Amino acid sequence: MKLVHISDIHLTVPGERMGGLNPHKRFEQALADVRAHHSDAARIIITGDLTHWGEPAAYAALKDALSYPPSPVRLLIGNHDDRAAFLSAFPDHPRDPGGFVNYAETVADTRLIYLDTTAPQTHAGHFCAMRRDWLEGELESCSRARVFMHHNVMPLGWPAEDRIALVAEDREPFAKLLTQHQDHIDYIHFGHVHAPVHGTFCGIPFASVRSTGNQSVPDLAEQDLLQGAPMAPSYSVIIARDSGTIIHEIPFTWDGPIFTAGTAWEDWAKPVAAE
Repeated sequence: MKLVHISDIHLTVPGERMGGLNPHKRFEQALADVRAHHSDAARIIITGDLTHWGEPAAYAALKDALSYPPSPVRLLIGNHDDRAAFLSAFPDHPRDPGGFVNYAETVADTRLIYLDTTAPQTHAGHFCAMRRDWLEGELESCSRARVFMHHNVMPLGWPAEDRIALVAEDREPFAKLLTQHQDHIDYIHFGHVHAPVHGTFCGIPFASVRSTGNQSVPDLAEQDLLQGAPMAPSYSVIIARDSGTIIHEIPFTWDGPIFTAGTAWEDWAKPVAAE
C-alpha cells in the first residue's frame, strides 16, 4: 500500500502570503508532483494546519484545490485550524460522536486512524478522555492499525517545540493506550514540527514530515523560541508492507539539474584524463 503524507500547508486567504511564501502555490506544486509520480497512492493524507488563520476563505480555497485530486484525500486539522470553520466548509466530513474530527477506514487490511488533536486558542495538542475512548474502541476492533495525527504525542528533546506537543496531562493516558495496543499499531505519522523526525514511542515507530511551506530549524538547546527558514519543502511517500514500512522524502520544488548514472561498478570509475 502506498500512502502520500503531506502536512502543514497553511493556506491563507488567496493572495495573502505566509512567512514570505505563497502557500497556495506550494500546495499546488505538491499535488502536481503527486499527480505526476504517485497517482497510484491509495490515499493522500494531509495532517493538519490546513490553514494558517482558520479563515473561511482559506478553507474554500482548499476545497477548490481538492476538486480533482490525484488520489483520495483525507484531511486532519491542526492547531492553526478552526474546527467549526473547517466543518462549515466540509459539512459532510466524518467526525466522532463527540463532534471531533476523528475517523477511520480500513485500506488493504490496515485500519487507518485519523485523529483530531486540537483545542481552541492553543498551539499545544490535546486528546481528552472522550477522544481517547473513541480511539480505544478503534484499536480494540482492528488487528492492524496506522495512526495519523497533527501533534507529536511524544516529547522530542526539542525544548521550544515540546512546549506545543501533546500536553502532559493527555500524553500519559495516550501513551498508556498506545502501549496496550503496540502489538498491532504499525506506525504513528504526524506533522506540526515542520521537520523530519524519526524514532519510537511506546514501542511504536514514528515519523514526521516537512511542511510544504517554511521549515523548522531544530534547536535542541533553545528553550522558548521556535526557529524556521524558507528551506526546501517535501512530502513523504509511505510504502506500507507486511514486512515493514519504508518512507521516502520527495523534494517536490526542486527545478535544477538532475543527473543520471548507472549502477554497474564501471559506471562510477574515475575518468581517465586525456593525454
